[in-house]
Amino acid sequence: MIIRTLTAFALASYAFFLTLRHNMHMFQLNGYKNAEHINRMRKNLRQQWLLDLGLFLGILRLFFRSVFPDILIYLTLIMIILVYRAIRRLNNKKPLVYTKRVKRMILTILVITAAVLAFSWILWGFSILTGVFMILIFSQQFMNMIANIINHPIEKAVSDHYVNDAKRRLKEAENLTVIGVTGSYGKTSMKFFLKTLLESRFNVLVTPGNYNTPLGVTITVREHLKPSHEIFICEMGARHVGDIKEVCDIAKPDHGIITSIGPQHLETFYSMENIQKTKFELADALPRGGKLFLNGDNTYIREKAGEYENTVFYSAENTLSGYRTADISLSQLGTAFTVISPSGESERFSMRLIGEHNVINAVGAIAVANTLGIPLKDLKIPVRRLQSVEHRMEMKEHGNVTIIDDAYNSNPVGSKAAVETLAMFDGIKILVTPGMVELGDEEDEYNYKFGTYAAKCCDHIILVGKNRVQPIKKGALSSGFPEVRLKVFDTLEDALSHAYSIKGEGHKYILLENDLPDNYN
Repeated sequence: MIIRTLTAFALASYAFFLTLRHNMHMFQLNGYKNAEHINRMRKNLRQQWLLDLGLFLGILRLFFRSVFPDILIYLTLIMIILVYRAIRRLNNKKPLVYTKRVKRMILTILVITAAVLAFSWILWGFSILTGVFMILIFSQQFMNMIANIINHPIEKAVSDHYVNDAKRRLKEAENLTVIGVTGSYGKTSMKFFLKTLLESRFNVLVTPGNYNTPLGVTITVREHLKPSHEIFICEMGARHVGDIKEVCDIAKPDHGIITSIGPQHLETFYSMENIQKTKFELADALPRGGKLFLNGDNTYIREKAGEYENTVFYSAENTLSGYRTADISLSQLGTAFTVISPSGESERFSMRLIGEHNVINAVGAIAVANTLGIPLKDLKIPVRRLQSVEHRMEMKEHGNVTIIDDAYNSNPVGSKAAVETLAMFDGIKILVTPGMVELGDEEDEYNYKFGTYAAKCCDHIILVGKNRVQPIKKGALSSGFPEVRLKVFDTLEDALSHAYSIKGEGHKYILLENDLPDNYN
């Protein structure tokens, strides 16, 4: 009995480590939020079925301590080890980061585990532990949420300390102008575009990468803000009502930009009204006299804009008062367009970037820079320097193939614009996509519509993930797209391999639209 228990302990220890690491990784990708983690678990109940089998065998082992249940347990543990090692190799897009918070959660889980094993041994004896091992491995699916609840007072105290320090540093920077940037999409591109234009005259700090949460803003301020900085461009992301307000309470923006409002993160916002309300939390936070720059091409923004003063519209399609474009032209070298200011002044600009969203973001950045005192003519060279933000309509040349990488966080408006941009090129137009996520109950409908748009713009459609992409397939086929030119693959690697193998005359343009994070695969 002792040897059997020790054998189970050896296997269970490794299986415990693998399952703890996997579930902690998923929990981190879900933003350490219990509600979102539960929702993801609910949608993927069968994904960790081996742990459910382990629970059954563990309970069985508590009552039957013969050799046969132990053999089944050994085999199950070996399967768990093999499967979760394979999952680790596949889930490598954004690996688990062992932050201090993660380390504290792991320590809490280990303390709970040790306590359960100790009490079980004391109360029921050594031989009971094999069954307890299996139950503890099963519990890793939700143990991170328990640790999160237990650690909440500590995490809040740590967070409050850092946030208050960031607020103090911003308050002491008396000559600093803070510009808040938010939107359902386009905010990261706008942030970097604005940095490129403004740094021709000012010393500019931006939140790096996707540092658009209270924690990200706090880290940026504490680690990077210097007395010499004149402008701080602060990206503000949101998945829930109140998220933008929380960032604004830290950053205290002087001016704000709302790049877009659309159906994104509907799983957590629940309605477009909530998304609209949340994005305008930035407008509510501005001081008297602060400028609010608004994308005039966005219907949801125009609906609510009348409630605010000091608004400055920028537009690529509408003839609203404000900054607007004219004579947009596209080539393989990029895009050219004219910008007309509210005063009637105009200037012709060119940039290496393509896509409607890049044009509207460039116009928005021009509007802000010009309002802050940089003449339009002085912005021509900085606009030429604008670079693609990684994975956002980023063009990459590979011989006779051009990859248009739009893999970052696709949305209904952006995906439609992306395939319409693809349609403007002269060559073989290929779409590769796993579809869109986080769209709540309307996810299938939006993906179906995406299929209808793609059918009109693409020569070939390649879908990744057989179940999730069915609405896109139905939408494309219902619009008359030839089924022989629509393929479905399990992995992105297989999809790209097929895309490269497609024969035909002319240059190939492969649009990569969205790339699902590991917690969706």
